[in-house]
Amino acid sequence: MQQGLFGDESVAQNCIFCKIIAGKAPAHILYQDEQVLSFLDISPVSAGHSLIIPTNHHDNIFSLSGEEITAVALHAKRLAPVVKRVTKSPGLAIHQLNGRAAGQTVFHYHMHLIPCQHDTPKQLHGRRAASQSALAELAVEIRQALTKA
Repeated sequence: MQQGLFGDESVAQNCIFCKIIAGKAPAHILYQDEQVLSFLDISPVSAGHSLIIPTNHHDNIFSLSGEEITAVALHAKRLAPVVKRVTKSPGLAIHQLNGRAAGQTVFHYHMHLIPCQHDTPKQLHGRRAASQSALAELAVEIRQALTKA
């Protein structure tokens, strides 16, 4: 089923997340190892909105191996409290969507970590691109906090 690092290479060539993994598209990376990559969403719902993806391409949860989903979940458990603390958010939503009907817009499995404030509307996708300098500064802060976690 899997072919190469990104699974089906023809799909990977057009996948923005595969391009980020390969270093062919920019991202404010928070963490990377052999199995997962986390980075800041470029159109965040709120400051600190992060995405966690497996390094192998999978459209959705249905083709992930147990090992891959475990790696994503374990990283979410490590990253979530760091993002919550750095953003000084009283809450943090974790979402994962499978298929267009569920609201998935990028077809590479990913998990959203979205810092939440009281009395703000809850949504899954941001509508405006964030300032690149603000994302870069926040990424540095989260990476530093993650190394201490």
